[in-house]
Amino acid sequence: MKFRVFKWLSLSLGVALSVSYLNAKTPDDELLKRARELFKPIPEKLDRIPYKEVKLTKELVELGKYLYFEPRLSASHLISCNSCHNVMLGGTDNVETSIGHGWQKGPRNAPTVFNAVYHTAQFWDGRAKDLMEQAKGPIQASVEMNNTPERVIATLKSIPKYVEMFKKAFPKEKDPITFDNVAKAIEAFEATLLTPNSRFDKFLKGDTKALNREEKEGLKLFIEKGCASCHSGITLGGHMYAPFGLAQKPSPDLAAGDRGRYEVTKSPADDYVFKVPSLRNIELTYPYFHSGKVWNLEDAIAVMGTLQYGIKLSDDEIKKIASFLKTLTGERPRIEVPQLPPSTDKTPKPITK
Repeated sequence: MKFRVFKWLSLSLGVALSVSYLNAKTPDDELLKRARELFKPIPEKLDRIPYKEVKLTKELVELGKYLYFEPRLSASHLISCNSCHNVMLGGTDNVETSIGHGWQKGPRNAPTVFNAVYHTAQFWDGRAKDLMEQAKGPIQASVEMNNTPERVIATLKSIPKYVEMFKKAFPKEKDPITFDNVAKAIEAFEATLLTPNSRFDKFLKGDTKALNREEKEGLKLFIEKGCASCHSGITLGGHMYAPFGLAQKPSPDLAAGDRGRYEVTKSPADDYVFKVPSLRNIELTYPYFHSGKVWNLEDAIAVMGTLQYGIKLSDDEIKKIASFLKTLTGERPRIEVPQLPPSTDKTPKPITK
């Protein structure tokens, strides 16, 4: 009888310990829980633009794709949206600052177009409220595409293929080829440029084996050191503004004399304030910072530790954070480059000076 009681107690205790073990939170579980509080995975596709009730129809997105790759939106017929935001790279051009009309050098590093639909505003200084407004800027900027809305409309109306495509994309409009509709179509195409299924996204969805030990330690450091206070959300950035050099002013070379958002608002509170960049696909979007002066990811991490937090990260900490950041590289969209229609005798001739 005593043996039976002992055996029953042993079995009960074993079951209790097993249940307790299964319910226990492992370090990976705790890290996943904390990560889910701060970050969200990129969705695989969108059917609407998140910040406005605009349906992404096949015709609108297709027109936007053509216009995105269309160099005749520029005065020279040489520069397209893709020139500076190259979808074959990391959605940017991987140069310090972009080259525009007449070989002019732009003032800032080109941000990536990938996942930009989730940003609170566009450009480093946030001067465009959305992708539609952003699309209009480079077309008209003298240092970029150097064109005018009137010339853009004349060009598109001179090409029968575009007349047809605009009618299909905007079927309810009597005169659909407008500068606003050019921007709307480009915005729609850019909204589809998502990079889902990164290893970090898989981790956020519950696959704790998607990251190795060093990458998890890097994620933990990323959170504990304060990086996630600005680089959070679905794109790990892009949703707020912050001073560049919160703890220590950057060198003149790194800052490049750029006062950031102050140039838009003229408010002293916005002096040297910039939109916090997204860290999605960060290993593909070098060089770094608005000035494009830093080419190495680990160097950029060290700079952020010093300038923003006033701390000197160890080589080991930098290596681990960099390992984590590389898990943010997602699947780049597969895009069939369009065969653009030819110009006609009515198409305005290129201006190269």
